[in-house]
Amino acid sequence: MPRRNSAVKREVLADPIYKSTVVTKLVNQVMLSGKKGLAQRIVYGAFDIIKEKMDLDPLEVFSQALENVKPVLETKSRRVGGATYQVPMEIRPDRRQTLAIRWLVTFARKRSGERGMDAKLAGEIMDAYNNTGASIKRRDEMHRMAEANKAFAHFKW
Repeated sequence: MPRRNSAVKREVLADPIYKSTVVTKLVNQVMLSGKKGLAQRIVYGAFDIIKEKMDLDPLEVFSQALENVKPVLETKSRRVGGATYQVPMEIRPDRRQTLAIRWLVTFARKRSGERGMDAKLAGEIMDAYNNTGASIKRRDEMHRMAEANKAFAHFKW
């Protein structure tokens, strides 16, 4: 983190098929070792599976799933007088989106029973759309933690 100037946010380009920057962020999160073509194939394959199984627009399903997964509160550690408190704080909109995409991809990777990353990602997105799945569980866990530490809310600054 620079001391003098704040870090400059870089804008990502919209993806070629869906013309959405959020899909590009999903592709970038799926990407490993700079293999963007493979990551795009996985994401578009997952969108095809969603379209096939749900008969809905995959972009709408993905955006609704993202809205369902986005957390509102998180806890941050604050050190006050020798004690460390977990202080609940609201999350900035860009961080909400980043966390939601990261959780979707992480829990899709951990899924078992499905073959291929595109099927796993599609399954996780469909579960998030239906308010079930590991990423929704993670969001609820984060909200529960913030709710439990509401007494320390006066430490935020």
